[in-house]
Amino acid sequence: MNKKCFLIEITYRVPADQLGDIVEEHRAFLRSGYEQGILLLSGPQQPRIGGIAIGHADSFDAIQAFFFNDPYNKNGMASYRFVEFNPILHQPFLSSWLEN
Repeated sequence: MNKKCFLIEITYRVPADQLGDIVEEHRAFLRSGYEQGILLLSGPQQPRIGGIAIGHADSFDAIQAFFFNDPYNKNGMASYRFVEFNPILHQPFLSSWLEN
């Protein structure tokens, strides 16, 4: 079964300069998503009002459950918007990631 693809928009609830040490905890959390094969890419928005990630999971509920454990969420510092999409066209090197 192919996984569903998602754009995840993370919006800070506090100014970026108030995130403090949570930023490193958040990045460690994201690294776990890369290790699990959930995330393809992620990074801060410009201006720094939040971040964007591209990921995949078996379901909408599964991707939400993953980000529920984000330190930003657990500390009330961000909100999330999940957009499911169907990547009809993509670079050939992404085929194996999209199929897993």
